[in-house]
Amino acid sequence: MSIATESSLKTEKMKMNFGPQHPATHGTLRIEMELEGETVLSAKPEIGFLHCGFEKLCEHKSYNQIVNITDRMNYLSPFCNNLAFILAAEKLFDIQIPKRGQYIRVILAELSRIADHCLSVGAQALDLGAFTAFLYLFEEREKIYDVMEMVSGNRLMTTYTRVGGFARDRKFTQKYCEEIRRLTSTLYKTINEVEKLLNNNKIFHGRTVGIGVISGEEAVNYGLTGPCLRGSGIDWDIRVSHPYCSYEDFDFDVPIAEGGDIFSRYLVRMEEMKQSMRIVEQALANFPDGPENAEDEDKYVLPPKNEVYGTIEGLIHQFEITMENRGFKPPKGEVYFRTEAPNGELGYFIVSDGGRNPYRVRVRPPSLVNYQVLEPMMKNQMLSDTVSVLGSLNIIAGELDR
Repeated sequence: MSIATESSLKTEKMKMNFGPQHPATHGTLRIEMELEGETVLSAKPEIGFLHCGFEKLCEHKSYNQIVNITDRMNYLSPFCNNLAFILAAEKLFDIQIPKRGQYIRVILAELSRIADHCLSVGAQALDLGAFTAFLYLFEEREKIYDVMEMVSGNRLMTTYTRVGGFARDRKFTQKYCEEIRRLTSTLYKTINEVEKLLNNNKIFHGRTVGIGVISGEEAVNYGLTGPCLRGSGIDWDIRVSHPYCSYEDFDFDVPIAEGGDIFSRYLVRMEEMKQSMRIVEQALANFPDGPENAEDEDKYVLPPKNEVYGTIEGLIHQFEITMENRGFKPPKGEVYFRTEAPNGELGYFIVSDGGRNPYRVRVRPPSLVNYQVLEPMMKNQMLSDTVSVLGSLNIIAGELDR
């Protein structure tokens, strides 16, 4: 009887598809993998399964109509996409909204960041078998959607920003502030509970610590941003380096982790939720008085509804902005504006030829850039680690489509 040894065994490399329809991809993602046994030799990501053509659609819409498209690019934190585009448009129009409006935008953007991280961490834990953490965080996410619905009128696709302000001229009342304070008080408890469940869990450690490692130098070279970059020890946050919407008024820390692995990215997201709540609490405590929408002489901003319904001037103003073949027209030029979205740098590049619609729109979505690092992270890892690594990147398929 001959005894089989490792050197005498004949093995063959195998190619397989991970996705595009797979429960762990959380969207239409395809990874072409080459395996030797259970070891991943290569993992080449493929994109473009949605065929939405978001950027091309923007060329055929007015600036306010485009807000509705940005919701679909990242459906986990749509307000952050609304905000990034409208800030680029306002830079083109040379408009700045009042301090109160800026604080409202900060509050809603940070709540959206928390909602995004809740699903990201919860789904990652669920993929690894930690079902309880997912339920805890999903409940808090639903409470944030309750607030979004109360403020904007829409639960998921907020479509709330407009050039020079917001979609509706209802005031951000004390009732909203009280509801948000109630929300943040329960969020702290939930995050602490999740940390107790996962931070020292041996199974969670075994699936995340030392896996999917990317060094700080590699992260910078690949152009990573957000938790994927800060999880590799790089201190970079656009809210601090290039403040917008009065972020310079707020005192908060930028979470950094040194490991560069899945567990480090998890720790960064958990701490970011706490820091977002700090920002929201400061904004509510120092909430400015005054108007929420900008007052401009160039008729770029939608008029209040009481003027539309009560005066002929307001009705004409509304008509001129919203009707086809009319609308406001920005000056010719091009602008780029970057924001710190939940997954990293989200920027919009707009080219204007002076017409009602943008001549070109280009989006710099964080998921598209972060996704390229999947292959170096997966090389020589186990096949079962694919789910963990992919979950730590929090790839949103709507941001990949080109």
